[in-house]
Amino acid sequence: MADNVYIVGTDMIRFGRFDDLGVPEIGAEAALLALDDCGLAISDMQALYCGNLGEGMTGQKILALIGQTGIPVVNCTNACATGATAFREGWAAIKAGIHDLVLCVGVEKMPRGMLVRRPAGFEPVPPEGLIGSGTMPAVFSHVGMEHMRQYGTTFEQFAKISVKNHHHSTLNPKAMYRKETPLEMVMEAEMIAYPNTKLMCSANVDGSAAAILVSERKARELGLMDRAVKVRASALTSDPYSERNLAMPDVNSATRLAARQAYDMAGLGPDDIDLIELHDCFATAELVHYENLGLCRDGEGGRLIDAGETALGGRIPVNVSGGLLSKGHPLGATGIANIYEVATHLRGEAGARQVAGARIGMTHVVGLGTACAIHILEKA
Repeated sequence: MADNVYIVGTDMIRFGRFDDLGVPEIGAEAALLALDDCGLAISDMQALYCGNLGEGMTGQKILALIGQTGIPVVNCTNACATGATAFREGWAAIKAGIHDLVLCVGVEKMPRGMLVRRPAGFEPVPPEGLIGSGTMPAVFSHVGMEHMRQYGTTFEQFAKISVKNHHHSTLNPKAMYRKETPLEMVMEAEMIAYPNTKLMCSANVDGSAAAILVSERKARELGLMDRAVKVRASALTSDPYSERNLAMPDVNSATRLAARQAYDMAGLGPDDIDLIELHDCFATAELVHYENLGLCRDGEGGRLIDAGETALGGRIPVNVSGGLLSKGHPLGATGIANIYEVATHLRGEAGARQVAGARIGMTHVVGLGTACAIHILEKA
């Protein structure tokens, strides 16, 4: 792989509810924001990589709104890792020398209420409830309960993650919710699936985010290196085979594998990372990913949150955007929104929530099924 790849433009819309707009309209808005961010036009783009689950031919529909130039369009679907997968496809095309300048968009409109798995193929008997449950609240309840059993982690420690992320979102003008949630409020909220109360579950919202990727040669030719952010590593994994109790959800293996690959590609370790946007679909998920990403040893996630190490101003700030719990979680957009957040800090443009001195950041998303994408970004 020859050339380095840089982000030269990136932006997102404020996450929320947009009942009067369709998926293409929402996606087009983020695409135009990202183009404006680097002063380029859709006519400069050589390809579009689009992440979305609920629509169909979404990338082409976005181009119909912002400019049909005949470029190739690749539409990606990979559960909660959809946006990050589209981003990685764009990165890979530049690394392979196919393109120099591409647009990546993630976009989603989310239904209200709990997401329920649709029947697949010719299943003679629905598997739900036969060996556990595949609903996300049940899966991440199980994850938390098992961590409690193994390491003595408490309900209060999981709740502190929600308090932290909701506080962070009060500093982020693009978050869906910007409201403080004290510990008592989080712990006394409606119980969804113990130990996750309603305020410990990600917010279903609509949203979009976009990024412009460019080869180093082209970035220098266009004079775009001043605010460029280098993609130092890109890893995408699925579940490796392992013998396990099938009633126990495995939300760890794909992340641990992707983390090893990303650290190796970047030539870095966990101690080199200045901030992380990770997949806090539930409060219990954030805590176990501290350990999966190597921020602490197994069983020490509770200590990390107690010590404030993952809060803004702490040793390794996590989800300073407000995370999925408070900024919101539009599935196809989340991966690129995380990349926007970290890139904004590396550029020193994050305002009140800026992580001081940030030079290297990580983004992480997991779509169960399973796909895990991790990117390590560096200030150019």
